[in-house]
Amino acid sequence: MKLTIHQIDAFSSELFKGNYAAVIPLESWLSDDLMLNIASENNVSETAFTCQSADGSFAIRWFSPLMEIDFCGHATLAAAYVLCEQHSISQVRFSAEAVGKLIVNKNNDGSFAMTFPKQAPEEVQLIPDALLAGLSIQPVKVLKNRQAYFAIYGNEQQVVDLKTTNEQLKKLAPLDVVATAPSVEYDFISRYFWPASGGDEDFVTGSIHTGLAPYWAEQFGKNSLSAYQASQRGGKIYCEVGDTTVTLTGHAVRYLKGTIYL
Repeated sequence: MKLTIHQIDAFSSELFKGNYAAVIPLESWLSDDLMLNIASENNVSETAFTCQSADGSFAIRWFSPLMEIDFCGHATLAAAYVLCEQHSISQVRFSAEAVGKLIVNKNNDGSFAMTFPKQAPEEVQLIPDALLAGLSIQPVKVLKNRQAYFAIYGNEQQVVDLKTTNEQLKKLAPLDVVATAPSVEYDFISRYFWPASGGDEDFVTGSIHTGLAPYWAEQFGKNSLSAYQASQRGGKIYCEVGDTTVTLTGHAVRYLKGTIYL
């Protein structure tokens, strides 16, 4: 069996920035074990598998090197880049078991606007000891949604300087950790840590911005925000917060196209 594999740098218009994802379009689903083995072999933060449905939409599943993931924004952007190019379309309708329907539109400037369900966090009254022990700087408050704990800081330098202890953060599984603060150049910045799910620090995490954007929209009293994920590679995301959805816009660029032999 031969499968075509694409590697795309998402949330960047330049190579070697943003977050890379592998994309493998399928005609029919492979076994879960085989998809996990492929993702492990790829050894990128996420591998997205897509399969076209009879109505023209695409089912999508995401795998880290360790496990299947409920939702991944940057790999969805990467998949949309591939499918728009492959099928000469400007809109991709995705469906995923955990988050339902996802719509991605390709804009005239080549960017992609992804509309996702809003996943606003709520403040945590009893903060886990492992979270505080795993962060070198204590946050001013902590929130949580279905994906992660949100460590809120007073300024962006604290987020940049933050160090983590992975053995402590692993105790929070299945939840990950995002650190975030207001920014001077952008509305807010963040860093995302996920040692329990697949890696130490993610380069750019689209999915967590469905929680970050609603939080900062409420703090700033506006629904259009610019965001920067301050990882080693870095990535820019533009966020539009609606009543029940968050639209994330970013660019993507191809790194490779190849063949998997099974």
